[in-house]
Amino acid sequence: MDRGDARVIPVALTIAGSDSGGGAGIQADLKTFAALGVFGTSAITAITAQNTLGVRLVHTLPPDVIAAQIAAVREDFDIAAVKIGMLASAEIVEAVAAELEPAPRFVVFDPVMAASSGDALSREGFIQAVGRLIAKLDLLTPNLAEAAALTATPQARSEAEMAAQARGLINSGARAVLMKGGHLDGDAVDLLVTPQGLHRFAAPRINSRNLHGTGCVLSSAIAANFALGHDLATAVAEAKAFTRRAIENGRLHKLGRGPGPLMPAP
Repeated sequence: MDRGDARVIPVALTIAGSDSGGGAGIQADLKTFAALGVFGTSAITAITAQNTLGVRLVHTLPPDVIAAQIAAVREDFDIAAVKIGMLASAEIVEAVAAELEPAPRFVVFDPVMAASSGDALSREGFIQAVGRLIAKLDLLTPNLAEAAALTATPQARSEAEMAAQARGLINSGARAVLMKGGHLDGDAVDLLVTPQGLHRFAAPRINSRNLHGTGCVLSSAIAANFALGHDLATAVAEAKAFTRRAIENGRLHKLGRGPGPLMPAP
């Protein structure tokens, strides 16, 4: 088969940290891309020494090294979607923002500020730098704590407060916000808020302690589904269904001595 007969496969780029335990970050993103039939490329922003028990060490890469990875991928591949995860410093945020010019077709940012274990991953100045990145985003996917930090308001305690924070982020320049309400009581409720309206996604909670990497899987699945040709609302709905299956798969396995990872699978 010559190149003219080759099948075209969508390509996605993840810009995120490396998780040595394999449950989150770059590793989770690439597993998710592959499970959904999308070819994954990557730019590593930080190397973490972590496992299911917690983060032991975070080594951030120099911004020029991160920028060079992004540039190398973009000059050779037709990138259909970009997922951004851990950006551990203001300088890294600014370097990534600069390399996203001209803007790719779709950019989703999961604003990682702490690991599932509670270990802080971002440094001083992160919030201010993210404010400058927001205008380049097609979708921002904060959890309740991250949304509170980004809006400098108390953490939301209701769906109405979640929606209000999302609208505040849209007023700051984001085109759409998926507010993840997993820490509220009751069913797990996420709100997709756009300038045109609101989509509510609700589902019963799954009883599992193996939830490491949930945000990474969800955001990378949204990017993958957009790369496959879905519109935003459908990409989010498909990604949520995929993430739910990954949680259900993850609770069937015992990996590590702490909260284990999801298991993304086709």
